[in-house]
Order: sequence, then C-alpha cells, then structure tokens
Amino acid sequence: MRCLTHFPCAGETLAATLDEASGTTGLLIVSGGNEIRIGAHRGMAELAATVAAAGHPVFRYDRRGIGDSTGENNGFESTAEDIREAAAAFRQAAPHLTRIVAFGNCDAASALILFHAGTGIDALILTNPWTIETDEDEGDDLPPAAAIRSRYIEKLKNPRELLRLFTGGVNIRKLASGLLKASSKPSQAPQGLPARLAAALNTTGIPVTILLARADNTALAFADQWKGEAFARAHAHCDLQICDTDSHSFARPGDKAWLTERVLAALART
Repeated sequence: MRCLTHFPCAGETLAATLDEASGTTGLLIVSGGNEIRIGAHRGMAELAATVAAAGHPVFRYDRRGIGDSTGENNGFESTAEDIREAAAAFRQAAPHLTRIVAFGNCDAASALILFHAGTGIDALILTNPWTIETDEDEGDDLPPAAAIRSRYIEKLKNPRELLRLFTGGVNIRKLASGLLKASSKPSQAPQGLPARLAAALNTTGIPVTILLARADNTALAFADQWKGEAFARAHAHCDLQICDTDSHSFARPGDKAWLTERVLAALART
C-alpha cells in the first residue's frame, strides 16, 4: 500500500510517500537536483512500487523548498538535516525496519556521500554522483573535460566525423575550446567537492554500490575522478557497475530493468 505522510525538519514540514512492505530492510530514496520525489519520468515512483512489491518498504520525500515541502531550497549542500530527519521518519513510519539502504542520483548521491554519517543509514546506492564545481564552469557551456575526451575518442573512430572536420562541417572555435578543456589532466589531485567526496567515501564504514551510466556526462566526470589516487581507498569497499546507456536517470526500459535489478541485489546483500 502507498500512503502519503510528512515529517518536521528545521521548523519546516516535508512531504513524503511510504510504499509499505513487510521486509526489515527498507529503501530511502533521496531525489536529485530540483526533482520532486516521483523522480524524472516518474522513475522513482515506479522504482518504489517495484521494490515494495519485492518486499522492501520504500520512503521518498521532497527536501525543503521542493514540491510539497515547505521552506527554502538551498541546494544539495544544505540537505544534511533533511536526510537525517527523513531516515528517522522512515524508521518511525516502518518500526519493523532493522536496516535502511539509501539511494540517490546525481547531486542526491553526492549529498548522501557527504551527509550519511550519523543518520542510521546502513548502506548506500549511488548513481551518477555529481562532482562538478558550479563556479568552475561559470560562463562555460561545455560538458566536463572527461565527457569531452570521451566524445572526441568516439568521433575519431568514425570516418564520417573525420570527413566533416576536413570539409568544414565542424565549428572550429567550439572545437578549439573543447580541446583546451579536454586537455586538463585527469590525474590532477581533486579539490573542492571531489576532494570532499573522496574523503567521505574513503572513510565510510558501510557498503556502497556505485552505478554509472556509461555515456552520461555527470557519470563520465565522476569516473574520471574515480580513477585518481584520491579515491583509491574507496575501491576496496565500493562496488562500481556501469550501464551501457547515456540516460542520466536510467529512463529507457532496459536501463530501468538494469537499475532495479541492482537495487534489489544491494538490498538483499545488507
């Protein structure tokens, strides 16, 4: 059964949805970006229904200032209290729970990495974590450097794209800008948000599943950071898997099936 509920957070009221089930391991879904709790293309609502049908309770909510929740939306960096109160509300709404696995896509994944400690969350499922500092790309509409490198490699394999280059079918100014950005070294030590994510993942004491969309720009940027030394300690306790898609929200039918299978597997492991 699906029911609507709410819980307090920092003097505000957050709207939530509980998909009930009898299992003792539950899934807490944290929405990414400015999405409401149903998710892109209703993906999180559909995932919740499927997971609950498999026997796991699922709790979704709108963070402060989003959807049906009151308050001000100050971005994912301000959601530590939202996550903590949501986990507590989940346990109150489903008192038979013994474990909570938290799921987040994009900046919700990054928020979970940064703020899961002390919340009672027992495991993480992270899809396409956000690693891009917004101030670095101010005035720059190009994709992340890792995404540009990946695109150029694919284009160099395609004779038709090479023909476009030699016959004037390519914007040379945009090409030059892309090459300049792509030349940034992937091995550079991360700073800012990537460094904080690495520190948190390296020291977490709970199981972590990382799911990436192979051709998604956000996933490519994370994968580029993941290869560096800063994340090396996290490799031992994080299970990273890749879906052959460019859909950031795993929206295609095959993507949804892939994602659901791995979420259920992660729930079964804990």
